[in-house]
Amino acid sequence: MSAIEAGTTDLGAFAAALPATGALLGLDLGTKTIGLGLSDVRRQIASPLLTIARTKFTADATALLESAAKHGVVGLVLGLPLNMDGSEGPRVQATRAFARNLAKLTELPILFWDERLSTAAVTRTLIDANASRKRRGEVVDKMAAAYILQGALDRMAR
Repeated sequence: MSAIEAGTTDLGAFAAALPATGALLGLDLGTKTIGLGLSDVRRQIASPLLTIARTKFTADATALLESAAKHGVVGLVLGLPLNMDGSEGPRVQATRAFARNLAKLTELPILFWDERLSTAAVTRTLIDANASRKRRGEVVDKMAAAYILQGALDRMAR
């Protein structure tokens, strides 16, 4: 397993490992769900895709990789839940462990992307749009995944 497959924060190395075109899959890894966001093949726009209810790692990884294969994904952007001061806590360790285990099942390169305040930003947008609490609960994870992915896409475009 190469370092890029196990996950990297180096955007340049991640971009270099990708083909010229192909969709990327953004992941917002929660304790109960995994939100997925999908980019277009030109990697300009991220859209919410779906939310996977978490069960066990193998089932979660299978659902995630099936979705990636279905959409022709060439790389994964995994939200890294850093603390507000930039330090790494238990959630970061769990995210890195998930990526290490996932890397054993796929050749797709994995980028860690700072996800601080992504869920808060998406929730604020949904509240501004008068989405009900129930509706927010249904879509916030996949929208956060798209938000995380869009951040990486915007940086890659520079």
